[in-house]
Amino acid sequence: MSRPATDLTRTVLAVIFIGGLIVASLWILKPFLGALLWATMVVVATWPLMLAVQKRLWGRRALAVAVMTVALLLVLIVPLALAILTIVDNAPRIAGWIAAITELEIPQLPKWAADLPLVGEPIAVLWDQVTAEGIATALKRLQPYAGTLTSWFVGEVGGVGMLFLQFLLVVAIAAIMYAYGETGAAAVRRFGRRLGGERGDQTVTLGAQAIRGVALGVVVTALVQSILGGIGLAIAGVPFAAVLTALMFMLCIAQLGVLPVLVPAVVWLYWSGASVAGTFLLVVTVVVGTLDNFLRPWLIKKGADLPLLLILAGVIGGLLAFGLIGIFVGPLVLAVAYTLLGAWIAQGEAPHPPAGGG
Repeated sequence: MSRPATDLTRTVLAVIFIGGLIVASLWILKPFLGALLWATMVVVATWPLMLAVQKRLWGRRALAVAVMTVALLLVLIVPLALAILTIVDNAPRIAGWIAAITELEIPQLPKWAADLPLVGEPIAVLWDQVTAEGIATALKRLQPYAGTLTSWFVGEVGGVGMLFLQFLLVVAIAAIMYAYGETGAAAVRRFGRRLGGERGDQTVTLGAQAIRGVALGVVVTALVQSILGGIGLAIAGVPFAAVLTALMFMLCIAQLGVLPVLVPAVVWLYWSGASVAGTFLLVVTVVVGTLDNFLRPWLIKKGADLPLLLILAGVIGGLLAFGLIGIFVGPLVLAVAYTLLGAWIAQGEAPHPPAGGG
């Protein structure tokens, strides 16, 4: 029985049409892709929380969506607005501090700091070098790096107004996803089953677990570190503790940690003659700065049953490749690839015959 001839032209034209349609759709959605990705990650990570809120509000989805939307607004918009207002209100004071930096006299490094194991000698060498050159020369050497950092930050943010608009768009899309989450999840799972059968459905579920695990590990760790660091700054009497706490939270989300904020604060306290407060904040810095080494892996492993090294590689690699959204996209991609590769290897292994057959 002869097989029907394949219409090669029709197949090629169909593939080109489908590919062009996908590219055109992505091109149209390009202004919203960033907000859509962020909203998806937020909703997937907080979906159990939304269900718990809905259960407490007599099962009313509309009330739960309203509560979660207001919470997202408070988390995203209010801290940014307060930080901007604080900086604007204290702009003359901040300008005076910046102008006075070049006139600071660097004191001698305390003996106990130079005697610290592992880090004492490098700190002493760097301190002596800065003391010999003067603070103005040291700042000039850091100026190119500051310019590069500023350019990167401006390129990522694109202006305060655009950042506000992006946050509002994320909240709006997240509210829609909260309202129709089950419908969207069912559509994604159907798509996964259409591509890979039952294994495709399991891969979609694993991807959601990976997102939730990374959100639990990264966000909760950043929240704990920034709160503890902020309490330490407030007790030590460092100005703008609230703004610095918000900055620490953003740096922790970006996997830079709390040290870029706490270490200069410790140095400033010692320069100001507040040795007791500086020592206290130094202890806080050591504790908070090393907290993520064991808290983040434990939380990530608790949220997703995947190899810890795989998730950490996805977090760091995704951050370097795609920016902040890569913190969630990286582990998701690696989790899906890991699952499909394991399933493919397992499918190719033939079952061993029973020993001593009969």
